[in-house]
Amino acid sequence: MSAYYHVCFTVPDLQAAMRDLSSAAAVTWHDPRDGRIGDWDYRIVFSTDGPAFIELIEAAPGGPWGDTSRPRFHHLGFWTSDLVAGAERLATAGFPESFSGCPYGRQFAYHRLDSIGADIELVDMRQQAAFLQTWHPGGLSMPPIEEA
Repeated sequence: MSAYYHVCFTVPDLQAAMRDLSSAAAVTWHDPRDGRIGDWDYRIVFSTDGPAFIELIEAAPGGPWGDTSRPRFHHLGFWTSDLVAGAERLATAGFPESFSGCPYGRQFAYHRLDSIGADIELVDMRQQAAFLQTWHPGGLSMPPIEEA
């Protein structure tokens, strides 16, 4: 079983993206939530069916998600058994860190893969219980990438 658990798109209009994916692919959604990391406000939502989930983020341009003025694929999300070791593994492999939530008390990091034009997000496995409680109540535990 893969540690991959979501795909994320940044969108300038969260409601429009939710509506369109619901209409085009029968995707159902949780209620969006407002958030803030550092100086950046955002709105976030996850699909109800999964894993794998679809994540949509609406935020002003700049910040962790870069140019959000147009919709785009932003990242693939993976659980990791050790965020520090995983981030080190990716950086050593030539995939530089593009943003870390750690200085803001959030246990995730984005690493750029130019070959796919997007990031890989590593999320510390210790965050999974909170994710399940918020976005997939009653859902089963998902496996992490086991870092050496």
